[in-house]
Amino acid sequence: MVFKNVRDWLEAPAASVADRGGRLNVLRGAVARVTTPLLPDDYLHLANPLWSARELRGRIVDVRKETADSATLVIKPGWGFDFKFQPGQYIGIGLLVDGRWHWRSYSLTCPPDWNAPEHGGKRLISVAVKAMPEGFLSSHIVGGVKPGTIVRLQAPQGGFVLPYPPPAKVLFLTAGSGITPVMSMLRAMDRRGSVSDVVHLHSARTAEDVMFGDELRALHDRHPSFQSHLHLTGEHGKFKLADLDKKFPDWRERDTWACGPAAMLDEIEQHWREAGLADRLHVERFEIERSAVGEGGTVSFGKSGRSVTVDGATSLLEAGESVGVQMPFGCRMGICQTCVVTLSSGHTRDLRNGDERREGDKVQTCISAAAGDCTLDV
Repeated sequence: MVFKNVRDWLEAPAASVADRGGRLNVLRGAVARVTTPLLPDDYLHLANPLWSARELRGRIVDVRKETADSATLVIKPGWGFDFKFQPGQYIGIGLLVDGRWHWRSYSLTCPPDWNAPEHGGKRLISVAVKAMPEGFLSSHIVGGVKPGTIVRLQAPQGGFVLPYPPPAKVLFLTAGSGITPVMSMLRAMDRRGSVSDVVHLHSARTAEDVMFGDELRALHDRHPSFQSHLHLTGEHGKFKLADLDKKFPDWRERDTWACGPAAMLDEIEQHWREAGLADRLHVERFEIERSAVGEGGTVSFGKSGRSVTVDGATSLLEAGESVGVQMPFGCRMGICQTCVVTLSSGHTRDLRNGDERREGDKVQTCISAAAGDCTLDV
């Protein structure tokens, strides 16, 4: 009993990051006790930037071009990362650019507990990023991030996941970078030897724009139960859902996962509702439809003492990140509630529907904008 109490006391400073750290976690806790009142995390960071008890970190170990405007980042996470995530989930990544940390969420493209022989068999994770014309961070990642770069990480989350074992019959509908969470699902099924009856329809402008094209063809050739179909919109226009009956006659019998542009997903959701199959459809959105624009104003962040003037189309989350405020976030889509903070004063407007929030209300910063000057309790 005495030993257990001593162990708990030694381990406590590191317990929040590495719950399963075992003896190494005891050692880290002991270092924290010995170095008090100095910050042990500073000493650990000098020894290895990934040894942090305050936050999840990772090191980019490889950058692989997928297409002309997309790339896969292979990352070695540091202490405390949970490799038991579910295929289809996403993570938050923070990257230091010009002295500021910029955060975005990207779908994991690797299976759980993945290790790469070319990197010494260590457990790694991967995400794929497509550069967007309006996306500062995505363009920076695809165009210039180097192996060795240290990033901040948030724990995997999200409900767009593939169960294990997978359903007997599966349909994946993807377009553009919407293929990224589905790649995690396909790779997990392939690794587990559990590729059921799977049909995948992916839309891209040209063959050169298809992310993971070679791997999809290899999976198609290796697994008779997996059918990969490519629809090139540059030649044939967008895929018409009315053609599902002709192309996949049994689509109504399949559990469906869809990810891609908002307009595509709106059509899919309507089509499945009309067919009475909404409960068999799973959708992941990477963007919100902004149907309302506020007047903008000066957004102040009470705890950090910073402020910034923004227009009515800029979310409160983006406003905070632009001046270096470490804002809580998750999906960046108004779904997960991770970004909720208290509005200390002023008014905000929901970008999706125009609903107004006032002093004392809780607001989702990723889908809210300033409606005049306002202050957030963060």
